[in-house]
Amino acid sequence: MSIGNKIAWDDTVLPFQLDRSDMRGRVARLDGVLSGVLQQHNYPAPVEALVAEMALLTALIGQTVKLRWKLSLQVQTNGPVRMIATDYYGPEDEGQPARIRAYASYDEDRITEAPPFQQLGAGYFAIMIDQGEGMQPYQGITPIAGNNLSDCAAAYFAQSEQLPTTFALSYGRSTEPGVPEHWRAGGIMLQHMPKASPFAKDGGSGEAGLLQAGDLVDGETEENWNRVNSHLATLEELELIGPSIPPTDLLLRLFHEEEPRVFEMQPVRFGCTCSEDRVRQSLSIYSAKDIGHMTTDEGLVTADCQFCGAHYELDPATVGFSADGKD
Repeated sequence: MSIGNKIAWDDTVLPFQLDRSDMRGRVARLDGVLSGVLQQHNYPAPVEALVAEMALLTALIGQTVKLRWKLSLQVQTNGPVRMIATDYYGPEDEGQPARIRAYASYDEDRITEAPPFQQLGAGYFAIMIDQGEGMQPYQGITPIAGNNLSDCAAAYFAQSEQLPTTFALSYGRSTEPGVPEHWRAGGIMLQHMPKASPFAKDGGSGEAGLLQAGDLVDGETEENWNRVNSHLATLEELELIGPSIPPTDLLLRLFHEEEPRVFEMQPVRFGCTCSEDRVRQSLSIYSAKDIGHMTTDEGLVTADCQFCGAHYELDPATVGFSADGKD
């Protein structure tokens, strides 16, 4: 993105709390990150839209993970878009940016003119958290349901965490006069603060038997939830992705009655963790015979990173579990 259209709060996630209504949330802006993710591939428009939505969800959800933790979102389906995978790497140290990467796998000849979400088919939406070496990874899944990926994420939090959650996202290509075409993306996540004893009315009545946010609120909690969501419903697209409204001003406009309180803004960057060492490690499970089948006519073993497009060329004699002389 050129300096001319760079905004001060681009590639950031701002956490906030609404003290009056006992709710928390995040505001994300990912223009540069999304451009970095999508310029690695020549996706059809519906696939671009799905990857953009997943990247925003990943930034909004991932902001809560601790230093050096990794959060991954994944969609697996039997539709034209078979898989979407995103990773959020928590900052290595305080003050450093988090990193996001994403890619999609799809059957180009099956992509249609239908809306992006209809390219998915039946499948599941998963959230995984890797807390580091020696810790058991966490994984939760929910079926693909609703009208968009945001609905899937909200259903996951209702079903797996029993936390009422909602999202408002906007993204697309900007074609401003005199400025090179680029991506703009912004989103808000709202979530009721967790209670000591979460509850659900009637065990949940959502689509396909899944809990929905509305099943998890009652009494004063329900009044707060409905009021705050009515404020969120007044949000206009340009307030999320336009160049002139900082997130702090947006929160005041939407939620001034809820006593908003903001915390430290988290910078986010497009970033991949692939390396030649990681490629060698992934090939270490193969025998010399297997490596021989992978060797090109030019006498090389090659590998391409699906996230960032990096291309690796390796000497077959130096990879595989027999490269160190062992059989």
